[in-house]
Amino acid sequence: MARAVSVQRRTFTTVAAWAIGFLIFFPILWMVLTSFKTELDAFSTPPKFLFFDWTLENFGIVQERSNYLKFAGNSIILSLGSTLLGLLLAVPAAWAMAFAPGKRTKDLLMWMLSTKMMPPVGALIPIYLIFKEIGLLDSRGGLIVVLFLLNLPIIVWMLFTYFKEIPGEILEASRMDGATLWREIVYVLTPMAVPGIASTLLLNFILAWNEAFWTLNLTTTEAAPLTAFIASYSSPEGLFWAKLSAASTMAVAPILILGWFCQRQLVRGLTFGAVK
Repeated sequence: MARAVSVQRRTFTTVAAWAIGFLIFFPILWMVLTSFKTELDAFSTPPKFLFFDWTLENFGIVQERSNYLKFAGNSIILSLGSTLLGLLLAVPAAWAMAFAPGKRTKDLLMWMLSTKMMPPVGALIPIYLIFKEIGLLDSRGGLIVVLFLLNLPIIVWMLFTYFKEIPGEILEASRMDGATLWREIVYVLTPMAVPGIASTLLLNFILAWNEAFWTLNLTTTEAAPLTAFIASYSSPEGLFWAKLSAASTMAVAPILILGWFCQRQLVRGLTFGAVK
């Protein structure tokens, strides 16, 4: 029988949750507000929160100075391409580790996770030289491969966790019915793990969208995504906070909208198998 929760405790928990949520979201809110300020208001002391002269001038200047749609298109291609490529490789790998583990499966999983602990700058020079030698600098294909390899350990780990929650007897039953390995993965395993796969896709799409280190160091103009679009507003003359905030707002808006509409699926996938 569930334990009754007092009204006071429920109220305190609700207020605390909203307060923590507001603190987490406040930097984004401040960025959006600053994008509607003049440069003078952006530097005003004390800061102006809501009572200032609202303007759309910064968005117009940003659009005139930069081709936003080109940067956004590159971000979509890089994020979607690297995520789908990772999924194609990670699903069979996670299946093998979950349902046909070997003696070194745990060691392999830990090794994959340990690669995320290496500072990216440690691999920058060799990757840069390799890309320069084979002509992949400032190319979408080269960046898709880098982002795919960068997020592959996370994709495999997440899918491995979801697949472990699926009873192996179901797969055995499909084999007894004559299903091949390919049909087992595509028609039995994948539909049962849709929440986990969807949350994995969403999370890795967001990670690829926000990746700045590799995109700034391996691109210049042709394959530059929105991270480079934001960085272009940090100039030697100084920081123009209002214009930088407008560019940042335009860059994060698509992913915020995606996260808002997909939040139920994302939460469902991240908690998949947590409640028995």
